[in-house]
Amino acid sequence: MTGVKRHDTIAPVMHGDLIVIRLVFAAILVAAGFVLHPFFAASRWNSWLSAGVGALVACCIMLCELRIRRATLKTLIGAAVGSTLGIVGAFLIGLLIMRQESQPHEVRTFFTLALVFFMGYVGLMVGGAKGDHIELSALGGIFSDKAAKRDLKVLDTSVIIDGRIADVAETGFLTGTLIIPQFILRELQQVADSPDSSKRQRGRRGLDMLNRLQNNSSLDIQIVETDFPSVREVDLKLIELGKQLDAVIVTNDFNLNKVSQLRGVNVLNINELANALKPVVLPGEAMRVFILKEGKEHNQGVAYLDDGTMVVVDNARRLIGRNADVAVTSVLQTTAGKMIFGRLWEEADNGASSEHRINGARRYQRDVRNSATPLRITDQGEAVTE
Repeated sequence: MTGVKRHDTIAPVMHGDLIVIRLVFAAILVAAGFVLHPFFAASRWNSWLSAGVGALVACCIMLCELRIRRATLKTLIGAAVGSTLGIVGAFLIGLLIMRQESQPHEVRTFFTLALVFFMGYVGLMVGGAKGDHIELSALGGIFSDKAAKRDLKVLDTSVIIDGRIADVAETGFLTGTLIIPQFILRELQQVADSPDSSKRQRGRRGLDMLNRLQNNSSLDIQIVETDFPSVREVDLKLIELGKQLDAVIVTNDFNLNKVSQLRGVNVLNINELANALKPVVLPGEAMRVFILKEGKEHNQGVAYLDDGTMVVVDNARRLIGRNADVAVTSVLQTTAGKMIFGRLWEEADNGASSEHRINGARRYQRDVRNSATPLRITDQGEAVTE
């Protein structure tokens, strides 16, 4: 797995650094109040009282900082631009007010300060509220909101060994960054080195799938070194990592799926995806269709489902313009669409078989493979290509 990006999680370290910085900031304000004692000059305890005021100011500033951290980048830019424009406008108007010699100096100063606070406050509030309308892409990549674009998916051992994740990735439906924890690689290596031949084969298949994912240039794959020594089970490690990175876990494990949902971690289950994409009908099932026209082969009838899927029915030419009960014999899925082949229900009950049905199915398969355009039904009931 050489050449794969490595990403070390530094969130706990950054959290500790922030605490240290806040403590140093508060200590500086407290010390400045104690040494300069700008408040309570008439009191004998003015140094300690000023230090207390400094501590109170530090707490207020840190509370504001915690509140501002929750705001989006667009809100912060809008608030900064709005308050700046408000203060600049108030300053220009204040120059005109200060030139009014007919009013006392105190009155002019009061109105100028009031105007600065008013326009600065209004600009801050309005700019922050309208910040969501800012297009960050127009301001350059330096202002891109990285936090809003994080799309992390943590891969489980089962989904790597299964291999279908590589097929989904190659179709382009899998986006974002794929996270492969180091403890998942160790588990795959242990399975690949197992003395049991079946386990060893599964482990090697998982390593091959990782190489296949790595060779996909459209994917962003990262190996993280983050581990949780206090947690022994790999499934629980995955859940903790998903919570820490705010990532989605991709798995085939039913139990891990349920436990992750209970712990508040989102899960993508490949089996659920396959379930959602399974054919609408299966061979042997019955359906009622309206025979619309004659098929290409002798004695065939053609019907269409509501979604435009073509249904080719043997010996149904005599039923054109009527409803018929059909037993599905096969389903053909191609990139151009889906076709269903069947025969009349009474013939299926009698066990009848028809050689021309097989030939017709083969002919239609060749036609569909050679055509990349789906079929559409016109108002007159004719099938045309789009």
